[in-house]
Amino acid sequence: MIVKMKEVANTLENTFIQKWKKDNGKVVGYSCTFIPPEIIHAAGLLPFRLRGTGITSLAIGDAYLSAVNCSVPKCMLQLAGQGSYKFLDGVVITNGCDSMRRLDDCWRKASEDYPGTRPGYFMYFSTPHKTKDYAIDFFETDLRDFIKSLEKHFEVSITDKNLRNSIKLYNEGRQLMQKLDDLRCRTKAPITGEDAMAILIGGQAIPRKQFNSMLKEFLADLEKAPSVLDGKKRLMLVGSANDDVDFVRVIEESGAIVVADSVCYGSRSYGSLVDDKDDPVKAIASHYLKSSICPRMYGFYKDRRAYLRDIIKKARVDGVILQNVRFCDLHGSENGVLERDFEAEGIPCMRLEKEYGPLVETGRVRMR
Repeated sequence: MIVKMKEVANTLENTFIQKWKKDNGKVVGYSCTFIPPEIIHAAGLLPFRLRGTGITSLAIGDAYLSAVNCSVPKCMLQLAGQGSYKFLDGVVITNGCDSMRRLDDCWRKASEDYPGTRPGYFMYFSTPHKTKDYAIDFFETDLRDFIKSLEKHFEVSITDKNLRNSIKLYNEGRQLMQKLDDLRCRTKAPITGEDAMAILIGGQAIPRKQFNSMLKEFLADLEKAPSVLDGKKRLMLVGSANDDVDFVRVIEESGAIVVADSVCYGSRSYGSLVDDKDDPVKAIASHYLKSSICPRMYGFYKDRRAYLRDIIKKARVDGVILQNVRFCDLHGSENGVLERDFEAEGIPCMRLEKEYGPLVETGRVRMR
């Protein structure tokens, strides 16, 4: 499984997607963990988490987005402009942050200059920053509009039964990934952070039913696997979007193992289980707002800090790497406060600002 997932993590149109497309399946890309893949799946479509891997230039991204924008949406826009996302039949974007919100209008503008850049289905909806009842109601309304737009464009029917089946399937995946996290936390951790990250990224880029089946089989073997620690330090990776397994490898080559993480392409991508007893759309809306530990959510710093502290304790972490993509306001500011608080508690931390994924400065990171 590791070999397959690393291939998926380092490519866009992976072999699973190619087969899906060959069988006349449709693929819809989504920009953020606040966009529920359950809804896309319930429409009979393949959800694909947008990424920026494999770029060699930012000529297009820099032309439309500000010089002080985070490089994540720039890389995504670059891929769109150069035709690397032509396999997508649709794209959904939400305001995960201000930079990602700008991806929507910049992608629309770029499509005027680069024909074929924008797929036939292109949707934007807003995600609230609070979890009050009125915010959940607002989000539920937006999700119902999202459902209607999918039904209209792809000529499908998204029933409550379909949504419940998707919730069940994705909840199964969440439980399996939580088990993977538990194994990483063991005193004798049987898997590297690099391999674990590849698996978590893969889960957002291939059909979920296949992913669950593969992961279930892999975990059964991993239970009996020997420790990979061999006296190495146990680290936790926290902060901005990271889908770069090579970045984790560079960290681990310094004599450590990343035994836990809280990044949105990693363990933060799935969270707790969605309630499968409530109205499915209401349950999804409530879950995605209330279970998130992203710093975009207002008023929950102490909860996020407590969540991270619990993982640090559970995983017996020796130190925390607080990384953020350059110009990421959310994690750049919160990492400073986390460093202050954790260091005061005796938890060693290292702040690391870097570019995103393909642009990461490997030599500087290795030296740090």
